Amino acid sequence: MNTNDSIITKTNRAKKMMLWFGMISMSMTFAGLTSAYVVSSSRADWIQQIELPFAFTLSTLIIILSSGTFYLALKMVQSDNIKAAQRLLLTTLALAIAFVLFQFQGFNGIIDKGYYFTGPESSITTSYLYVLVLLHLAHLTAGLVIVLNVFFKTLKGKYVQGNTLGFELALTFWHFLDILWVYLFLFVSFYG
Repeated sequence: MNTNDSIITKTNRAKKMMLWFGMISMSMTFAGLTSAYVVSSSRADWIQQIELPFAFTLSTLIIILSSGTFYLALKMVQSDNIKAAQRLLLTTLALAIAFVLFQFQGFNGIIDKGYYFTGPESSITTSYLYVLVLLHLAHLTAGLVIVLNVFFKTLKGKYVQGNTLGFELALTFWHFLDILWVYLFLFVSFYG
């Protein structure tokens, strides 16, 4: 191994570690919020069970599917099928946008049931719910930017067999967002 390979290897390792530190810190944020949710559930004004609108279930299925299309896109890049990878990345973006749209439809369903984020009709329960979902959507926005970046880099021919670290890091982050949402969805659906 020459010196340049050593530097590239160390740089790649550092990038992976930075991503993992970021994901761990985000996990800690959500762990703190869900812990506060559990502690707050003993309050007298806590709504014991909010039935989530079906739009949240659909959005969950959509984000899981988007992880699959993103993964397949990486496999296409690794087999030098860039056009298929680009189509799969566009599908991932479309699914991510559908996820966001269903999230807002879910919020509308919550509001239609009379649960508000702020104001006299709000409760601590709904405030927590909104914070959890909106914070996840903020992170998903970063994920959308990352998927767009990967897509444009495939257009420019930046990812080729053996040079896919950025793509792999983006995929890892996307899977993390997927797992995080599934956790939040299951937590809110079944805790109570």
